[in-house]
Amino acid sequence: MYPIWEVPYFSSALIIGLIASFHILPSHLAVGAFWFNVYIERKAYREKQLELLDFIKRYTLLILIFCFVFGSLSGVGIWYSATVASPRGISALIHNYVWGWATEWVFFLIEVATIYVYYYTFGKVDEKTHLRIGYLYALAAWISMIIITGILAFMLTPGKWLETGRFFDGFFNSTYWPQLFARTFLMFGIAAVYALVVATTLQNKAVQYKITRLAGLWGILGFLIGGLMTYWYLKKLPEPAQDFLFGGTLPYLKTLLYVSGISWVLALLYFLLCGALFPRANTLAGSLLLMLILFFGIFAGEGLREGLRRPYIVNFFMYSHQVVAADLPAKGIQAETELLSEAGYLSRLGYLPPELRKITPENQVEIGRILVIHQCANCHALSAKGLRSLPKLLSGMGMTDPEDLAGFLEGLDGYPYMPPFVGTEEERLAAGAYLSTLVENK
Repeated sequence: MYPIWEVPYFSSALIIGLIASFHILPSHLAVGAFWFNVYIERKAYREKQLELLDFIKRYTLLILIFCFVFGSLSGVGIWYSATVASPRGISALIHNYVWGWATEWVFFLIEVATIYVYYYTFGKVDEKTHLRIGYLYALAAWISMIIITGILAFMLTPGKWLETGRFFDGFFNSTYWPQLFARTFLMFGIAAVYALVVATTLQNKAVQYKITRLAGLWGILGFLIGGLMTYWYLKKLPEPAQDFLFGGTLPYLKTLLYVSGISWVLALLYFLLCGALFPRANTLAGSLLLMLILFFGIFAGEGLREGLRRPYIVNFFMYSHQVVAADLPAKGIQAETELLSEAGYLSRLGYLPPELRKITPENQVEIGRILVIHQCANCHALSAKGLRSLPKLLSGMGMTDPEDLAGFLEGLDGYPYMPPFVGTEEERLAAGAYLSTLVENK
């Protein structure tokens, strides 16, 4: 086990979620925007409407700055936060999909090269060559999504990989295709939102309204088909996830689904009314507000996707507190739950100083704090205020006694959305002693 990252008032999972939700805005724009770009550019050449190229230049500059500056920074933020929050989880993904990520990075480098070439060759190469550069970027970006989606889908539905450990058995899993198609079409909608923003900056009103109407149609088509693909994705969820969402086991997941659905409806209405039907109604303030609504919808959708996987990092294989939950003979991996319950969780914390390797009356609370941080802080705040506050939760259950709290920890696996507390009875008592101090100081 590695040292754990404790985030005051928040959980490390929320930090990852916030960064990831923002990252979707530039990353999905980077994937979807160029298909709209080359469509408009091709239309401009074919119909001799070269005034449309003014939009293309502005739109490409937005992609260049927003996607490849802010998008790249937030991508690094995801890697950093995920690595310090769940190093064993990231290690498991890398050991299985390092060549997938390596391939994705190749296509990302193609994106970086072609976006600069495309932008800086406006008017310097012939029309056919410039369009080919645009198509090369669009295809490379989409292939990048094809690869990343397989790894994301694997975390919820690893499928036959749990038996074989083989790359493609985990990659092409039951939720891969619906998630890929959902992301593909929804990215057109995201690209359309940005197109609406850029359109408001155009001086030529005729071009502005033409672009706005086309963006509205792209947004409607993308969101309608993307919505159908999302429904397909929800129908392919594994049984525990279905129960969490539709069976009422985790009511907050249904709330997230409603928030995401409402943002989807509002975006569709804006595309229809302020895009396709009445392009004059599209304003900078309105399109920016739509982008904000889109962010909340994405945040809710990402929270839903992550919540459906509880209590695992990789479903049915590794718990959220990074303990291996099941044997994987194909890779020589053994389940650790029973092993660590006998040998002790502390036996895996090699970074601890000698004075904290054995529980004594003097250090019991401090060791309990370390155990609770490792096994609870990824999802719960340890302060009275914060996301899923542990002190508030425990006090609401009327538990203050260390022995009662230790008994509660022993029965955690009775909750289908909670990982079991892993450790010896002595370690559970230490964790209970620490939790009692949280409740007392609430």
